[in-house]
Amino acid sequence: MPKDSQSPDSDSPEKIGKPTNNHAIRRNGPSAEELAELERLLSLCEVQSVRSGAPYPLGATIRGNGVNFAIFSRHATGVRLDLFDHLSDAMPARTILLNPIRNKTGDVWHVWLEGIRPGQFYSYRFAGPYAPDEGHRFNPDKLVVDPCATAIAPVPGRSYRKALGYDPESTLRDLSYSTADNAATAPKSVVTHPDFNWQDDQPLRLPWESTVIYELHVRGYTFHPSAGVAFPGTYRGLTEKIPYLKELGVTAVELMPVQEFNEFHMPRVNPHTGCHLRNFWGYDPVNFFAPKASYASVRAEGAQVLEFKEMVRAFHRAGLEIIMDVVFNHTVEGNEMGPTVCFRGIDNAIYYWLAENKRYYRDFSGTGQTLNATHPVVRDLILDALRYWVIEMHVDGFRFDLASVLGRDRNGNVLSDAPLLERIAEDPILRDAKLIAEAWDAAGAYQVGGFSFRRWAEWNGRYRDDIRKFWRGDEGMSPYFASRISGSHDIYHGSGKGPECSINFVTCHDGLTMNDLVSYSQKHNDENGEGNRDGTDANYSNNYGVEGSTEDPAVDAVRRRQIKNMLLTLAISRGVPMILAGDEFRRTQRGNNNAYCQDNEITWVDWSLFQRNRDIFQFARGALALRRAHPVLRREAYYSPEELNWFDPKGKGPDWFDARQKSVACLVRAKEGPDLYLMFNADSNGVRFVLPIPRSGHWRLATDTTRPTPSNFYTPGAEMPLRNPSSYLVAANSSVVLVSG
Repeated sequence: MPKDSQSPDSDSPEKIGKPTNNHAIRRNGPSAEELAELERLLSLCEVQSVRSGAPYPLGATIRGNGVNFAIFSRHATGVRLDLFDHLSDAMPARTILLNPIRNKTGDVWHVWLEGIRPGQFYSYRFAGPYAPDEGHRFNPDKLVVDPCATAIAPVPGRSYRKALGYDPESTLRDLSYSTADNAATAPKSVVTHPDFNWQDDQPLRLPWESTVIYELHVRGYTFHPSAGVAFPGTYRGLTEKIPYLKELGVTAVELMPVQEFNEFHMPRVNPHTGCHLRNFWGYDPVNFFAPKASYASVRAEGAQVLEFKEMVRAFHRAGLEIIMDVVFNHTVEGNEMGPTVCFRGIDNAIYYWLAENKRYYRDFSGTGQTLNATHPVVRDLILDALRYWVIEMHVDGFRFDLASVLGRDRNGNVLSDAPLLERIAEDPILRDAKLIAEAWDAAGAYQVGGFSFRRWAEWNGRYRDDIRKFWRGDEGMSPYFASRISGSHDIYHGSGKGPECSINFVTCHDGLTMNDLVSYSQKHNDENGEGNRDGTDANYSNNYGVEGSTEDPAVDAVRRRQIKNMLLTLAISRGVPMILAGDEFRRTQRGNNNAYCQDNEITWVDWSLFQRNRDIFQFARGALALRRAHPVLRREAYYSPEELNWFDPKGKGPDWFDARQKSVACLVRAKEGPDLYLMFNADSNGVRFVLPIPRSGHWRLATDTTRPTPSNFYTPGAEMPLRNPSSYLVAANSSVVLVSG
């Protein structure tokens, strides 16, 4: 055996130096004779700088004056740890071949190295069978990152082509084998230090009834020059926007994926500009523990971990929670033609859900493969990742992308009480964390209203669609509208869930913005390079006479009213409101409803729109203030008959079977505080509503979405008395809120 490939426990320090090649680890591991020689050497020498190490915890853990490395692989026959001085080094500065006798416990390979410090680059090579038909794709010529690395240093601007485990020129496709070494272009794991001065920071534990979620993209929110921040597109840049978020009145930010991903691997170009498209959304993680490095303002090893913690601490000081959008259903490695970056090269047959022909993958995520959450090892990895973000990073909650994937059994059937989902809900470390499910997947599962246990809140996709249809003026939507703003009892009650389990939203990152919802009748995804075939056609939108932007004041007036109507609807609905970043001042994506690949002005928040549409912002702020001022609107319970009564414009009970009915009102009675009378008119004509007699005082106007700033929203407690206490004319496509007192 070459001397640079000796067992770490048997090597003398001078033997562990720069390797002469990167192929000392063999595809089938050491021979029996070589292992016997290793064992003999172990009996002669015990080197204190390299010890056998411990199998737990997984990852790179600072212990004493060194670091313990531990990584799982059941089917590997050999493992080598490579240490690098620089990110783009093609040759490691030091290699440690792990001895399966001394450096392996069960399925975990481990070693402790003295003198390793935070900032050290490291990665692994795994030997074993390259047999795609059997589910194995080991290739020691490919460097793989640690699944539990808390920081990853990606090589800027590089694709993953050199990480392909097969020869892309071969007619055998993925059955071929690539001997090209990719160390110089591969992302590398980084050792980080867990110490951080949290300054007594604690989770805020805000109840659902006090929560207002604001979904944003870390880079896109502050990267536009108009953002006016010192650190655009970063965690620090987002921290600079805390005063704005407080003024708006949200209580939690939901970050689109910040688990490390590769933004440069997309092959397509923008057909209009010729520019390469980039993975902007980030829904294809490299691993589950490392925060996105490019979102840090400092390009130093492990700086992303420090800056993320600083951001969380600053948000908590301001009373704002951090919710992470996490992806545990698939990874960046794609289908059988994808690269070998992490899990595929470590133990493909364990980490991924393989088809009957194990060369291929089962795909419930729409990305070419699915993480095998039915396997206990994978379940433990997911739980460890969630605990890490809560314990070490102080995150307040999680939104699970395509969460229904995690609830399928080994046959692919969707379970109502999936073991992994129950473990997450009942985990003692995660008990205070908010859990939000995207309760569907790409293979047809749709579990809105019945996703797992009550601990799980859900993105209410039916709320989104029904509110859009009602305000567009679709017939027959009044009863659905009434149910949605009442907490969606028809959806959630059967599974024992309350309205707090309904995350109410009209727009999110996936789809049209609120401005585009009232400005485009069709999607406009031409710049995605897919011939406008991508993205849903079910937008339930309306352009009100002109497709796209317009200078027509009449068209613009309708659009402004409709945006206010939808913002107000969110604020007064029982459940948890979620606002898409920039909707409060008419952010546009020019009609693109699937802007996952647009890292440019289509997706960057243009803050100059804030100045042009300040009235919309003020309305949104007023709507959230109304919600805070009236607890009856946000209680974690369904309305009782004594609390809520519905009326038609004539003051009688609505005929819910009349599909032409587009105007409804409701009387909300609070046990303490003033009553509310809410009137909604989705008709293209104005409608006069008969007003009931309030229990005390007189009706006062809180808001009318037809009114201009500053009289479009009155401060709670300072509402304007009505001149006519018996009726109110609600204009076409508008809403009105009255408060008694």
